[in-house]
Amino acid sequence: MYTPPEIQRELEIPLIQQSHPNMSFDWIAIALSDVAWITLAFFMGLAARFIGLPPLIGFLATGFLLSAQGIVLGEFLDKLSDLGITLLLFLIGLKLDVRALARPHVWGVASLHMVIVTVVFTGLLFLLAALGLPLVTGIDVQTAWLIAFALSFSSTVFVVKLLEERGDMNSLHGRISVGVLIVQDIAAVLFLAASMGKLPSIWAIGVIAALFLLRRLLYVLLKRVGHGELLVLYGIILALGGAEVFEMVGLKGDLGALILGTMIAAHPRSDELSKVMTGFKDLFLLGFFLSIGMGGIPSPDMVLIALLLVPLVALKSGLFFFLFTHFRLRARTAVMAGQNLGQYSEFGLIVASVSVANGWLGHDWLIVLSLAVAFSFIIAAVLNRPGDRIYSRHREFWNRFQARELMADDQHVRFGEARIVIVGIGGVGSGAYDHMEQRFPGQVLGIEVTEETSLQQLDMGRNVIQGDPASADFWDRVRTPNHVEMIMLTLPSLATSLAVLRQLDDYAYDGTISAVARYPDEIPLLEAAGAALVFNIYTEAGTGFAEHVMASAKLRS
Repeated sequence: MYTPPEIQRELEIPLIQQSHPNMSFDWIAIALSDVAWITLAFFMGLAARFIGLPPLIGFLATGFLLSAQGIVLGEFLDKLSDLGITLLLFLIGLKLDVRALARPHVWGVASLHMVIVTVVFTGLLFLLAALGLPLVTGIDVQTAWLIAFALSFSSTVFVVKLLEERGDMNSLHGRISVGVLIVQDIAAVLFLAASMGKLPSIWAIGVIAALFLLRRLLYVLLKRVGHGELLVLYGIILALGGAEVFEMVGLKGDLGALILGTMIAAHPRSDELSKVMTGFKDLFLLGFFLSIGMGGIPSPDMVLIALLLVPLVALKSGLFFFLFTHFRLRARTAVMAGQNLGQYSEFGLIVASVSVANGWLGHDWLIVLSLAVAFSFIIAAVLNRPGDRIYSRHREFWNRFQARELMADDQHVRFGEARIVIVGIGGVGSGAYDHMEQRFPGQVLGIEVTEETSLQQLDMGRNVIQGDPASADFWDRVRTPNHVEMIMLTLPSLATSLAVLRQLDDYAYDGTISAVARYPDEIPLLEAAGAALVFNIYTEAGTGFAEHVMASAKLRS
C-alpha cells in the first residue's frame, strides 16, 4: 500500500518510540532522510576541500541540490542551525581580547570600514537599479542598506581556517585580521539583539549582574573539569545555558552565549576549551548552511546579481589596505591583512536570514547573498594561495603608501650581539635557550610571536623579542650584520617552520640553521627547505630519557 511521504514522516518517530519506549526523539527528529542529507553534505564538503575550497561551499551546494529536488528541511537540521550559531558566538567570546580590540588599528579600522562599505555599497546598489537590472529595480533604502550591511562583513570561519593552515595565526597581520573580525562579529550580534524589536525584562539587569558575580565560580569549574568529555559538556552548558537564560529575560540568546564566552576568555584554559568546541560548532553550522541553500533554487537573475557583487570584494580589500596604512601599519602588514579579509561572510547570511524572518528583506536576496558568499570564497581561496607573493612582487608599489612613522609593532628589529637566535620560546625553545645561555652567556636571543609570551620570558630573565620570523617584513626590519652563527627553529608547526626557512633563504642567511620535527616524514621537508640539522623531538626525548635512566642506574649500583 502506498503511503504519502508526509504521512511516512509523521509516523516515523512514533514507530521508533514504540520500539524503544524509554527513548524520546521529539527534540531531534532524526529520520532516514536526515541521514541521507548529512551524508550528501559530507561528500559535497569533501569534494570542496579536495579542490582547495572551504567545506561550507559544498554544504551550500548541497542545499541548492536538495531544494531543486523539492526536499523540505527537517526539524533535525533546524536544531543544528540554531546550535551552530549559538556555539559560533560562544567561541567568538572565548577569543575576545579586550586589550587587543582597544587598539585603534583594530576597532578604528573595523568600524570605519563597515560604515564606508555600507554607504558605498548602498550607493552602488542604487546605481545598478538605475541601469534597470533585475531584482534591483525599484529597491528601497531599507533593503539596499540591509544588503550593503550584510556585505560589509568578512568571514570568521574562512579567515581563521586560512590562518591556521598557513601557520599565521600569531603573526601581526593574523592577529589584526582576527581582531577586526571580532569587532565585526560584535556588530552583528548587536544587530541581532536589536532585531527582536522588544524591550528586555526588568530582570535582565539582575541576570547580567549575577553572571559577573558568578565569574569566579565559572573559573573554578573550568579548572576542575579535566581534559575529556566533561570539558566539552561544560562548554555546551555555558553556551546553551547562557543563551537560554538571556531568552528568558527578553534578550537575544546569542548575546548570552557571547557574554558567557567573554567572561571566561581570560582563563588559561579558554584556548583549550575553544579547540575542543570548534568541531561541534562546525558540525552544527552544517544545518545553517544547508538551510540557506535549501531556501530556494537560484534563478539566472539571482546568479547574475551575485556575480556582479563579487568584484566589489576588491573594493573591500583595497579599503582595508588604505585604512591600515593610515593607522601606521607597515605596507606588507596592510596588504596581508587586507588580503585575509577579502571575502563576504557567513555572518552576513545570518544578518540576512534574520532580516528575511522579520520581513525587512525579500527572500530572493538571501539566495543572492548566499551565492555571493560562495563565489567570494572561491576567489579568495585562489588569491590567498600565493600568500606573500602579492606583496613581494610589487613591494615598491605598496611601500609608496606606507607611513613614515610606523606603529611600535612594526618598528625595526635589532639582534644586538647575539650569535645564536632561537625562534619559538615554548617548552623546547626555553630549554634550548637556557642550555645555550650557559655556554654562550649574553650571546643568545629568543624570538617569540605572541606579545604575552615574550613579556613573560623577559620577566624570567631571558633576552626575548617579539616578532614573526615567518614574515618577509620581519626580515626587512632586521637591522644587524650577518654575524648570527646559528638559528634554531623550535616551532610547533611544520608550516610555520617551512615559512621561516623560506624567509631565511630570501634573506640570504649563510649561517647554520637547525630545526625540530615531530614526525619522521617532516625531516626531509625541513632539510630540503634549508635546515642543516633536524631533530625529531620525540626520538630525542626518548633517547634522553633512556640515557638518564641508565646513568641513574649506574649511580645506584
